[in-house]
Amino acid sequence: MTEPVTPNHTIHEFDLRSRQMVLLEPGKMEMRDFTPPHPGPGEILLRVKCALTCGTDLKFFRRGHPLFEMPKPFGHEFSGIVEETGQGVSRFKAGDAVMAAPTAPCGRCFYCKREQENLCPDLMSTMVWGAYADYLLLPARVVDRNTFPKPADLPFAQAALLEPLSCVLHAQEAARPEKLETVLVIGAGAFGLLHLLALKDLGVCTVVVAGRHDHRLRAASDLGADRVIDVDRDEAAAEVARLNHGFGPDLVIEATGDLSGWHEAVGYVRRGGRVVFFGGCPANTFLTVETRRIHYDNLTLIGPFHFRPRDVRRAADLLVAGSLDTGRIIDGHRSLEDLEEVFCQLQQGAFLKCAIVP
Repeated sequence: MTEPVTPNHTIHEFDLRSRQMVLLEPGKMEMRDFTPPHPGPGEILLRVKCALTCGTDLKFFRRGHPLFEMPKPFGHEFSGIVEETGQGVSRFKAGDAVMAAPTAPCGRCFYCKREQENLCPDLMSTMVWGAYADYLLLPARVVDRNTFPKPADLPFAQAALLEPLSCVLHAQEAARPEKLETVLVIGAGAFGLLHLLALKDLGVCTVVVAGRHDHRLRAASDLGADRVIDVDRDEAAAEVARLNHGFGPDLVIEATGDLSGWHEAVGYVRRGGRVVFFGGCPANTFLTVETRRIHYDNLTLIGPFHFRPRDVRRAADLLVAGSLDTGRIIDGHRSLEDLEEVFCQLQQGAFLKCAIVP
C-alpha cells in the first residue's frame, strides 16, 4: 500500500535535476547540481521563475562580501511559484505565484521593538541567498512577514523588484520629499531609476537625474526625469548649481555607492537641504565634510539601510497596483547558464537589470 501524500506536498520528490549557481571566489562561479530540501515548519520551497541581477550581487562577484564567506550560492531578488509548503503554512499552497523579500526581522530584539527592524541583528545572518537556481527555500520568518501573492497580471520579473523597491521606499520615508521640491538623484542605474519612479509617484515636482552612459540617461528621461545631467561633462557641477532658481537641489539622493558621489552630494545640496546616502560604499572608506558646512548651512545627512516590513508591504502594494513603470528598468533576459557572462557584461554597464530565468 502506497503512503498517501500530505496536502502540503507536491506529488514528485524532486527527482529531476536541479541547479544552483555558486560563487566560488571573486570573479568565479560554478553551476552545481543540488537536491532541493523539503520545507520545515513555516517554510516554503519556491520554484524560481525569475531572479534579477543587483548591484549588491555585482559587488559580491567583484570583491566578495564582508558578511558572507565563499563558496556561497548567491542572488537575492526573486519571484516564483510555491512548490511545497511546510507544516503550519496556511497563507500559501503549492502552485501559488508569490514575491518575497530575502530577509525578515526577528520581531523581538531592541531594534524591532522600536520599529527599526532594518537594524535587527538577525537580518543578515538569516538572509536568503541562492536565487540563481531552480529552487529556493524561504525561511519561516520571511514567509510570515515578507512574502506576498503575485497577481497574474504582474510579470515575474517586475515582482522580483520587491526587495530593491522596499529599500527605496524606506530611504524616501526618511528623506520626506515634498511635492514642490527639486530632487537630484545621483546615479542612473537601476536604484537611481527606482528612486525616480517612486518620487514621481509621490508627485514631486522636479526630479533631476545625474549619471553617465547615454543609454542610462535616455532611460531616465523616458521614465519621467525632468532633466538629466551627464556627470562626465565639464559643466555638470554648474548645471546642478543652477537648479532650483540657483539655490541648488532641496534633496540629494546618492545612489551610486561611490565615495566621490557621497562628497558630491554634500557639495550639491542647498543650505537647509537634505542628503540621502543611499548607495553603500566599500569598507574602510571615509567621508570628509567641513563642520561649518553641516552646522551653519543646517544640513540633514541621512544614512538609510535596508528596509522594514512596512516598507515591503508598501512596495508590494505599488507593484500590484501597477502605478510604477518598473518594467522599463529590466532591460535584459538571460538563462541561468548565461549568468557568468551576464556578470561580466554588468561590469561594463551593459544592463540596468537583467532577468535570469531558469
